[in-house]
Amino acid sequence: MSNSIETISILYTLGPAGTNCEAAAYEWFSRHGRQGKVELYPTLEAAVEAMKGYDSAALLACVVYPELHTLVFSNLKHLKLIDCFIFPTHNMVLASRDSSRVPKPKTVSTHPAPQQLVPSWVVECRFVNSNVQAALDCAAGVTDGCITTIVAAKAVKLQIIEDYGPIPMGFTIHAPVNSLIKD
Repeated sequence: MSNSIETISILYTLGPAGTNCEAAAYEWFSRHGRQGKVELYPTLEAAVEAMKGYDSAALLACVVYPELHTLVFSNLKHLKLIDCFIFPTHNMVLASRDSSRVPKPKTVSTHPAPQQLVPSWVVECRFVNSNVQAALDCAAGVTDGCITTIVAAKAVKLQIIEDYGPIPMGFTIHAPVNSLIKD
């Protein structure tokens, strides 16, 4: 199985740029002592479809990704779990465009995974495909606030209302079954 890990040169994962999955993908390559390419997609489901046919590619998923179990079991003939590792997320934050004007946002964009970080006083949650998309939606005025990463919040100049810190997180690597070297 270690030979299949050594053949991976591209990781397909959740985008857009700045996601925890992107950071974890680069960390995975670093831990294996090499550089590699990271391809970003709006969902992991889209990433799986895009990587089909590339034997040197693998999927990097986050263990808290909604419906990861469905993704795994619906692709048993195509993908095999070959590695897992723990890597801390960027600091997770509650942010808004103007925390002095809206200290308690009524509407919040969030990826489904960290939705438990949404304060109880929030009236409406809007689910999006990534933490980065949550920050982009907040910055565009789609919602008053967002649960996102500190990196994404700073990139679009949001103000931090609450910093939950980094979260130790599990990430998985799924390689195409046909790329695995048989013993």
